[in-house]
Amino acid sequence: MGGYAGKILFINFSRKSRKKWNTRSFTKTTMRKYLGGRGLAAYLLYKHNPKGIDSLSPKNNLIVASGPLAGTFVPAGGKITFASKSPLTGGYGNSNMGGHLAAELKYAGYDALIIEGKANKPSMLVIDDGHIEIRDAGKYWGMHSIDAEKALKEDLGEDFQIAVIGPAGENLVRFACISHDFGRQAGRTGMGAVMGSKNLKAICVRGTRGIPIHDIEAMMEKGREMFTDCLTSENQKHWTRYGTPGVTDWVNEIGAFPVRNFKGEWFVHHKHLNGETMREKIVIGDKGCFGCPMPCGKVSHATKNGAYDVYVEGPEYETIALCGGNCCLGDISDVAYINYLLDQYGIDTISGGAVMAFAIECFQKNIISLVMTRGRKLDFGDVETMEFLAKEIAEQKSELGRILALGTKKAAQILGGDSFVAAIQVKGLEQSGYGIRDAPAMALSYITCGIGAHHNDSWAITRDIEKGRKLLEGKAEWVVYLQHIRPLFDMFGTCRLQWVELPNFSLEHYPEIFKCVTGLDFTLEELLEKSERIFNLTRCFWKRENPDFGRAYDQPPVRFLKEEVPLGPTCGAKLDQEKVDYLLDDYYKLRGWDKNGIPTKEKLEELGLDFIVKDLYPDSEK
Repeated sequence: MGGYAGKILFINFSRKSRKKWNTRSFTKTTMRKYLGGRGLAAYLLYKHNPKGIDSLSPKNNLIVASGPLAGTFVPAGGKITFASKSPLTGGYGNSNMGGHLAAELKYAGYDALIIEGKANKPSMLVIDDGHIEIRDAGKYWGMHSIDAEKALKEDLGEDFQIAVIGPAGENLVRFACISHDFGRQAGRTGMGAVMGSKNLKAICVRGTRGIPIHDIEAMMEKGREMFTDCLTSENQKHWTRYGTPGVTDWVNEIGAFPVRNFKGEWFVHHKHLNGETMREKIVIGDKGCFGCPMPCGKVSHATKNGAYDVYVEGPEYETIALCGGNCCLGDISDVAYINYLLDQYGIDTISGGAVMAFAIECFQKNIISLVMTRGRKLDFGDVETMEFLAKEIAEQKSELGRILALGTKKAAQILGGDSFVAAIQVKGLEQSGYGIRDAPAMALSYITCGIGAHHNDSWAITRDIEKGRKLLEGKAEWVVYLQHIRPLFDMFGTCRLQWVELPNFSLEHYPEIFKCVTGLDFTLEELLEKSERIFNLTRCFWKRENPDFGRAYDQPPVRFLKEEVPLGPTCGAKLDQEKVDYLLDDYYKLRGWDKNGIPTKEKLEELGLDFIVKDLYPDSEK
């Protein structure tokens, strides 16, 4: 079967024998059902993770999975998925990362890694074509992420692709990320902490093998058509020039840009943070992932009056939103500097910015005391405050750092008082950069997302603008549609932004190129059914790991129900619980779930997930 290396590498650091790995082939049936990438990762996690284990225990597997289109002649085939039980949320966790690791892993002969156990000392996994080695990583332990990747490339060779953690991952910060390619991150849900819990500093891969292709001439022809469509699109030049920061003004204009820990949704200084200002002031180059015809990464040089002088990839829009507006930084250079600090520590910039804003608000409400900050005041709009908090979180040498490193939900449970209003999260995952008090489709997207409050599954705010912000009818249907389309790209191992950002770039390209590469002939509707299968599977993982899981988990941050937007285009808006319930009722019905948001036995059987039925409905077999 084309598109696949054909093997999964199992590594168990706790195995007492000298050889701590073995390889297994997968069946064609498995790949037909789960495709690869996110789909394969979710399936392997459910099958191999013991029920109810602690997310930081050696038995919690870390799955790394490439997709069938990654590393082939397809636009932006450079996406890889990391999945595990999340130490931040306690449920299904995954994070998608660009760069070059997805292709390199397949060139080395593997479609996926399953990493179990805990090494008895800091270690790194080295995969050099067919040669597997676990090496001592003591010299790199304690290094910042960017510095460690640089040192590893110097020692191993520039042609190795490396995924590495920083001090935050080593110290088990619950929202630590995995870094790659000097600026690409698997940022969400704490995958870096899972690596740290295994004493695994880095995964280093070099491959020189090819990937089997079902019909190489047809792939080349179709691939050229797809690349041409990208390069001739009217939006390609604009997207390449500005990348994701190009949406900053638009998000602010519609009243959805987070300000002051989401108290507001409109920022007076947005022009100082937009793509044009960033391009003019700090950008020195463009950077793309594997095979990308519209490189959205921006290499920046940020400097200010001798206070800092750094080079960083970014900031992207989400970092601008959470570390900029949400923390009231109004200078793009300052945001880039904080981006650099968080990248070095190995902290997700979305959760990192959200946790810092949470801490500042709690300090200003006297929930966090001067004793906890050791006499230091915490202020919005202050770079030194953010420097201080980032260091506290990453190093965890203080009570404050240890509390904040748990994420806003658990921190609020410890701090008590009114801190729960300041915890802008769903299911324990801090919300990414879009205000939702006047955006019901986007609100529904966040509260039903399979990992928590993230936009990757469904960026439905455009639907709110297009169809009307007060309209509820049809919003659930659209969210379900997006939650099948967008994750499908993660299953393929490709970026979704060509479809999202380039007018007239057709989804129908994908079943055609998929057949050319793999030989598997599926319609778009059949591929979307496979994506639906994975969405339900991950929902069931939540239920298996959290017996009380259900509707109560699918709730927006309290602030959005209690407090109105104070100014801007959405002034006076707030969410209404009755409307949230209406959206959830409609959504659950469309999905074939019960009123508590749990997939029914009939739905699971329809999707070919019979093996899950016994976990959710044990009495059905009696």
